[in-house]
Amino acid sequence: MTNFSTLHVTASEPTDPDDDVFRDYDNLFKIFYNYAPSLDAMNIANAYVECKSLLQIADMYDALEVIGPRVDHHLLRFQGRLWKQIAKYPPSYLKFGHMARSKAIFAEAMVHVVGQWPAGINQLRGQISEPVIELIEDKVDELDELKAKIEVKLFRLSLTTSRGERVSPSSNWLDWLAVSLFRQWLAENTNPPPAPILKPASRSITSPRASETPAPLPPPPTFNTGRIFRLLGQGGSSYLNHDECKRFLRLSPDHYNRDNLRRFERRIEEIKNKAKDTVKPLMRNFLELDLREGGLPYLTCTRIDPQDFPWDGE
Repeated sequence: MTNFSTLHVTASEPTDPDDDVFRDYDNLFKIFYNYAPSLDAMNIANAYVECKSLLQIADMYDALEVIGPRVDHHLLRFQGRLWKQIAKYPPSYLKFGHMARSKAIFAEAMVHVVGQWPAGINQLRGQISEPVIELIEDKVDELDELKAKIEVKLFRLSLTTSRGERVSPSSNWLDWLAVSLFRQWLAENTNPPPAPILKPASRSITSPRASETPAPLPPPPTFNTGRIFRLLGQGGSSYLNHDECKRFLRLSPDHYNRDNLRRFERRIEEIKNKAKDTVKPLMRNFLELDLREGGLPYLTCTRIDPQDFPWDGE
């Protein structure tokens, strides 16, 4: 132990992979003998690389139960900076949290991964244990089920007349237009856009490439409705603002005037408030990350319960 520590202290900056391997073994033996490992305490990116490399060495010697808690403790000292890094690289930190048996890091990364799914599937499939993939898919199914229930409630939202009846084209045309505009906006933004219709490129019959099979179209980008639900939860002028209402009402010149526009906007605001209350279950945040500094384009309402940590059953 003395020889390892002395060499580690006197060595210059690592210049080749052997220095990194020596650092990892040095930290491994330090932890074995209850000494603090020499890990970067200033730069979280460097600390992550050093901790991950140390975990890989520990895994070789079946020592994750000893090394994992020390690595977990070191990274958690970064606090807010750690949560921001996890938000940038959730699949990487999910694998890290699983290897280190870190409940805090694993849960934080899992909320991001589920919210973005299937964006991180290629970084996780085949690189993490199957129980973790099953947990992700179960949480995604739960989230999709909750979103589907709330979508149904949103499409059922309506306004009422002074007599407490639902507005209709015959009872109040202007109010019915407000309901129609909201539902149309909701339908357009909660369904993926239609695939573009591309005509095959025309080729000459004598062309030697004419019989070749055309290249398949690239898959459409992932469609995530999390951003739309966040707009609904925010309300106000975040969607269907004054300009949009004015532009819509102008499509009916017989009904467009200043008084009707004001009434139309008030009714739109009423249905927005109802929508805001409806999506509250999706607005819950189970992240340690402070979302007041900037929102995320996906939902973070996935709850990770104590029984969800896969290593407890491994």
